[in-house]
Amino acid sequence: MQNVRVRTLRVFGAAAAVAAAAVLGLAGQASAGVSGPAFYADGALYRTVGTPTDLSRTGAPDHAWDILYSFGDAQLKVAEAAPGDTGYNGGRWQVHELAFPAGYAAAVTNGDLDGDGVLGSALEVRAAMTAGSAVDTGVVKQFECPAIPLHN
Repeated sequence: MQNVRVRTLRVFGAAAAVAAAAVLGLAGQASAGVSGPAFYADGALYRTVGTPTDLSRTGAPDHAWDILYSFGDAQLKVAEAAPGDTGYNGGRWQVHELAFPAGYAAAVTNGDLDGDGVLGSALEVRAAMTAGSAVDTGVVKQFECPAIPLHN
């Protein structure tokens, strides 16, 4: 009789563990998902699929990443590369935070080469940095997620 109880408890314990793993798995999937417009690359909008990756401590060399410039809440991020670009690293991103010593508007004034009101390419971000109105404060995160073009 004791063996039956032990086996029953093991079965219920295993079932509870499987159920908990399933719930945690669903919770992880709920936080992931296809986004709306997420960033610019070469002036075009891209969306992504959120993944729970954090590759910040992998020690991978800088050339293994594409830069994704973060503007805080000022505008969408800007990627230096996208699918089809030479040297694109397949969605491995190194996020560089930007600061704006004279404000975001000054960075747009100095970097918006196509006149659309945002910095929509790495070329425009670099123009704002060259002018001193945007400053790369360094890497804040490294992760992986796909880049999916948004077609209007």
